[in-house]
Amino acid sequence: MTTPPPATNLTKAQRSRLLAVLFVVGVLNYADRTLLSVLLEPIKAEFKASDTTLGLLTGVAFALFYATLGVPVARLSDRVNRPRIIAAMIAVWSVMSIMCGLATTFWQLALARIGVGAGEAGAVPASQGLIADAYPPEERAKALSIYMMSSTIGLLVATVCGPWIAENYSWRAAFIAISAPGLIIVGIVLLFLDEPRSHVAAASIEPFGNSLRLLWRKASYRWMVIGVILYFVLAYGAFVFFPSYLVRTHGLSLTQAGAIFGITNAVGGLVGTYLSGVVASRLAPKDPRWFLRLPSLFLWACLPVLVSFLTTTNIYGLWVTLLLASALTGGALPPIFAALHYVCGSQRRATAVAIMFFFANLIGLGLGPVLTGAASDFLAVGRGQGEGLRIALLATLSLFVPCALALWHAGNRLPHEGES
Repeated sequence: MTTPPPATNLTKAQRSRLLAVLFVVGVLNYADRTLLSVLLEPIKAEFKASDTTLGLLTGVAFALFYATLGVPVARLSDRVNRPRIIAAMIAVWSVMSIMCGLATTFWQLALARIGVGAGEAGAVPASQGLIADAYPPEERAKALSIYMMSSTIGLLVATVCGPWIAENYSWRAAFIAISAPGLIIVGIVLLFLDEPRSHVAAASIEPFGNSLRLLWRKASYRWMVIGVILYFVLAYGAFVFFPSYLVRTHGLSLTQAGAIFGITNAVGGLVGTYLSGVVASRLAPKDPRWFLRLPSLFLWACLPVLVSFLTTTNIYGLWVTLLLASALTGGALPPIFAALHYVCGSQRRATAVAIMFFFANLIGLGLGPVLTGAASDFLAVGRGQGEGLRIALLATLSLFVPCALALWHAGNRLPHEGES
């Protein structure tokens, strides 16, 4: 028997405050996570690093602890006060991101980046668990879409402010300036973030082995995990190199590349993320398969758009294609996580998210940038760095096809495996 979510015990004002605080946390989370990708060129120049090494820095160094610590922290957040977990995570990743700015060698930077991953490991599962417990099933997709819009704002902060600070001061100053506010957000979380479970008896926590078996028996959950792994390979294996691609291929400055990448992702991501949540909230109550059919269709549509981005030489074409791509890829995620909470059951929300992130981050985030960077280095021989990176990115984008197919297949199983 599933424990009913405590949504009805929170007032509308309490839900809105909870969502607002978590939105701010999400902005900070994604700004710190994304900042490194727009500073790769000055870091590459200072430390004389290859694209493969940069892929290790952006992928494995972050994903190693992000993936492995995600599950135990999520298990803890399913048992104790989640706002305190989130506050502790913010403190850790903010301090370690500041340490990135203080690094004087490449390996110091890599170790600090591992610390950022360790800090960010528990924030997203705990945040999603709070939202899913605060909102009833029919409102979750919209609430999650609003929360996930924070990633777009965080990306905008990182991609616009980061390069400007780097070019006017230094890349180290960018890390410190963007990460330091996190220490203030810790206090805001402790003062203003509610724990919905405090309004009802806390759910009994089942053993981890039982949670894993119950989740893995569901074909919808297994196929969602596969789909999200492929999505992360694309998002972190390809997208992390887009600012570098703009600099190398189109001769843009770091600030110009960051502005194009950041603004298009912000505008497109906000529109796509919000609209997908609204559409999913209308379609899915009648047929839950739309939770995953919608992102599948978005990803099919995104493939030719990104191919156009990597083949156009027109500056306006870059803006338009990136804008459309960010709307489609940003719009894919909220329904996926609404589907996850639809099938996981209220007792194991953070655990279900963390298990998915364990595989997605370890494989997608961990290996995606390394594989793309290695392919770029190999293909650059005789072609130049810009052309080598372009071909490597085109190859990575082919993963949109199996990703879309996996999500569509998962959607077909949702009506038979939902727990709400």
